[in-house]
Amino acid sequence: MKNIIILLVFITNIVSAQNADALFSDANTLYKTGKYQKAIEVYKKIEASEETSSELYFNIGNCYYKLNQVAPSIYNYEKALLINPSNEDAKNNLIIAKRLTLDRIEELPKSLFQKLNINYLQKLHYNSWALVVIVFSIIASVLFLLFYFSTNSVKKRFYFVTSILSFLLLLSSLIITYQQYDTAKKTIEAIVFTKEVSIKNSPTQDSEEIFTLHEGTKIKVLDTVDDWKKIKLIDGKIGWLLSKDIKIITIF
Repeated sequence: MKNIIILLVFITNIVSAQNADALFSDANTLYKTGKYQKAIEVYKKIEASEETSSELYFNIGNCYYKLNQVAPSIYNYEKALLINPSNEDAKNNLIIAKRLTLDRIEELPKSLFQKLNINYLQKLHYNSWALVVIVFSIIASVLFLLFYFSTNSVKKRFYFVTSILSFLLLLSSLIITYQQYDTAKKTIEAIVFTKEVSIKNSPTQDSEEIFTLHEGTKIKVLDTVDDWKKIKLIDGKIGWLLSKDIKIITIF
């Protein structure tokens, strides 16, 4: 009985994937013929089936861009990059879409480690770093076994040194994997969806307005109090806005 259930689940997954592929093809055809809103509706059906991918959100972002809807286009490009940070098409289109936003916010200078982290370490998703850990663990294990069973002194020395190096790389990649995972889980980012929103100095409607933001601006969410979100900009400014004015970037 258990085997039958597993088989049914397997068949269901195959059928679901085939349906998603068919819908993806239909949506792409609608996009090519300029029917962007209808294409979005079909893409959303794929998203509802949880057959999501970086390409799916990239295409949704393109549709919204064609419809001159800045915030949704940026939001979906960001989701595409959340799944696959190496999606160059999404990166390029995100840059183009951001030119349509009104807010011009200067980013705070980054330290050498922050630059290293962004330019190199974050190029891979933490799942990809986990695969690197597995690869180095296999290499280190094989080299240690070769060292253990080798009778030639020269080879034995070589296997020992390379196994130590592999272990150090394994340890380093493991630390990076944990850091990337921890950062991804703790970092909550969002896109402003309201045309113009007042940022307050406290989570109350009658509090002082300290600055304004416009649709499409990316923010970091620090805290939540009732219907209010405490946010931070890349230039270090902090304030409060209503939750309804933003949309959290998530694929879960």
